[in-house]
Amino acid sequence: MTISASNLAKELEIPADRTALNVVTPHKNPSFIDDQGRYSVNENDNSFSYPSSQPSSSRTRSVEHELSNLGSDKACPERDTWGKGIECLLSCVALSVGLGNAWRFPFTALDNGGGAFLIPYLVVLFVVGRPIYYLEMIIGQFSGRGSVKVYDLCPAMRGIGVGQTFMIFLVGTYYEAICSLILNYFVQSFRSPLPWAYCKAEWNSNCIDSAIVKKSKTNLTELWQQKRLSDDNRTISSSELYFIKEVLREKENIDDGIGAPNWQLVVGLFISWFCVFVVIIRGVKSSGKASYFLAIFPYVIMIVLLIRALTLPGSLDGILYFIKPQWNKILDPEVWYAAVSQCFFSLTVCFGAIIVYASYNKFDHNVYRDATIITGLDTFTSLLAGCTIFGIIGHLAHEVGTDDIGSVVKGGAGLAFISYPEAIAKFQSLPQIFSVLFFLMLFILGVGSNIGIVSCKVAAIKDNFPNVKQWQCALGIALLSFCIGLTYVTPGGQFLLTLVDYYGVAMMSLFLGICELYVLGWVYGVNRLCKDVEFMIGRRVGLYWRVCWSVITPLIMTVILIYFLSTYTPLTYNNKTYSNGMYAFGWIITSVGVLQIPIWLIVAVVRDPGTTWRDKFFNAFKPKNDWGPRDPLRRQEYNKEVNEDAKLNEGLDCWGEIKKNIFG
Repeated sequence: MTISASNLAKELEIPADRTALNVVTPHKNPSFIDDQGRYSVNENDNSFSYPSSQPSSSRTRSVEHELSNLGSDKACPERDTWGKGIECLLSCVALSVGLGNAWRFPFTALDNGGGAFLIPYLVVLFVVGRPIYYLEMIIGQFSGRGSVKVYDLCPAMRGIGVGQTFMIFLVGTYYEAICSLILNYFVQSFRSPLPWAYCKAEWNSNCIDSAIVKKSKTNLTELWQQKRLSDDNRTISSSELYFIKEVLREKENIDDGIGAPNWQLVVGLFISWFCVFVVIIRGVKSSGKASYFLAIFPYVIMIVLLIRALTLPGSLDGILYFIKPQWNKILDPEVWYAAVSQCFFSLTVCFGAIIVYASYNKFDHNVYRDATIITGLDTFTSLLAGCTIFGIIGHLAHEVGTDDIGSVVKGGAGLAFISYPEAIAKFQSLPQIFSVLFFLMLFILGVGSNIGIVSCKVAAIKDNFPNVKQWQCALGIALLSFCIGLTYVTPGGQFLLTLVDYYGVAMMSLFLGICELYVLGWVYGVNRLCKDVEFMIGRRVGLYWRVCWSVITPLIMTVILIYFLSTYTPLTYNNKTYSNGMYAFGWIITSVGVLQIPIWLIVAVVRDPGTTWRDKFFNAFKPKNDWGPRDPLRRQEYNKEVNEDAKLNEGLDCWGEIKKNIFG
């Protein structure tokens, strides 16, 4: 339907007398609102102003032509935006600064030599983590699209976004199951004495109390050596037995099934999902407000814990172990692989959530500033958590009477639910306060991260089905994830959780992340990305970013994937192998995510309106006609610049295009 200039002028609130006087009123559009909520117009934008020397009739025709284009251009549906620019920053902090920092980072560092892990981690963060984070924020904000719809830039590769949405759905199902464990420990932390501090007769095991008993302290070192024995008759701490027998009620294997859910963990799972649902029920309007608490309060607790840790005897030895490199491990490929994995999970890159959060920004929001702050703060938080945890571990080594910091606690995922509670139980005064604060911090971090995970899934649904209401999406996802999560709070739940995490997340995220980098860096093109950044925020992209996006980051990721596949060994849990059926189930999960790429490639080729199959194939790798800024006027100006740039690049040979893509 054609919209006349006069009618559209009324819609845009342009008075008739102003049109007659040939004065152009800037178009007020939500995407032109700055971070303070004020309307802003680029005075240098030729779309809105014309030279005074232009004849009046020509100027009037220009107004009508501009309005006509606006009315006929394809407009995107309205999209929610953050109430204030800082809400995006805080929400990204709550998403990225989570269990990956306070839980996964310390035990990864512990398993990889403490300080020996820090140098590879910081290097990987500089050449992998920061570039990917900035890249995802750019394409999310520039397009105003979610993690699936954003692949309008290359419809043939839409399967990457679909695969990442499937992957993050799997993460969400077990993330709140972990939060239910945390909530259980939080509630039990109010008891005196702590329930894991002392052994129980019904456990029927060689058990030693985790709490220090003063009159038996002289024999603690001998008992500790017994506890470290590898045979089945080894002495086990009360904190480990409490986790296995009271919390998990874990089975020896799952050959005869996973068992019935633990009702206490079911209640915790329900509360965790209820918290997430309440926060995202109104989308970014509610989650943005909650981000002030979710992003800031954990730091208050973390600083309190650090201060308390520093006052403990032996804590400085633990912190020194954390920051002092063991140079013989620097070249160990296992350490570098662990650094890349930690970087992925810590920043939550290549999961799609960063793209979704950035898509709610105003178009000209300073995304470079946010990416710099968030990646820096994420690193700072990891180091802060590392100092806190290693301070506690150093104190534990002091009490045990050993100088071997790396051997006093059990690494791996059990560090949060076995080693930390064991260390807390040894505190002489008010261990309950320390325990309550610690598990409250973990719970808030877990909920904050899962809000971003669920928001990614909601965006994927609403982008494709805009008539579905926000609360309906949130409720449906929460109920479905809660039902699936019940399997993780059964006696065999940790077997399943480990399997899904390995085959459905660790393996899949690496492969899909590499595909994402090559598509954005070479199919869409780094050179065009840099033009998009300059068009969006008026900032030229430096050589560091260009080289990382085009060469260094995808190359490192490819090498890591090759190393991962070449060193692959069948997954185990507590040194127990899975049945062949469970391994097959794991590979099916991986295949579901990976096969989205060829499936959606075929769909894109078939849907393309080209006349020949060759045209259909190549057109499927080109951006769709409506790709670009959501605002029609901005998109019109953007398309003009893209066409002009394409004319300048005509005649370039293959090497010329490669050079142009990397160096500009």
